[in-house]
Amino acid sequence: MNSANWKFLIGGAVIIAALSWLGFVGFQESKSYYITVDEFSAMKSDLHGKTLKIAGDVVDGSIERSGPGLEFVITHSGKNLKVRYIGRDVLPDTFKGGSKAVVEGTLSEDGVLLARHVEAKCASKYEAEYNKKTT
Repeated sequence: MNSANWKFLIGGAVIIAALSWLGFVGFQESKSYYITVDEFSAMKSDLHGKTLKIAGDVVDGSIERSGPGLEFVITHSGKNLKVRYIGRDVLPDTFKGGSKAVVEGTLSEDGVLLARHVEAKCASKYEAEYNKKTT
């Protein structure tokens, strides 16, 4: 093999290694734990620095819109979690007190979840539709 072939092989190996590393790092960053609020309360000390998806019900009257931010509380099985929405997406129309929500973000030092993404749905609306179809 001449030196041009070696350069080509080494260059290809470097590119493959770089792409593999980027894929691995991207996978690690996109990985998140999906838990409920009560599970979060039990595991809280082990979750700092990890991306979390936490499901719960939005507490009635807890939604506070102040400036660019939004804060609210979600609950499940008697446990509560304060959430500060820091994302840029418009929240869905179904996001209101009493609705089911899944929030995705990281835990701040003061124990508040800094959510980058919020999904909400009104379970009672879908249950009513289901009951109409089954009767």
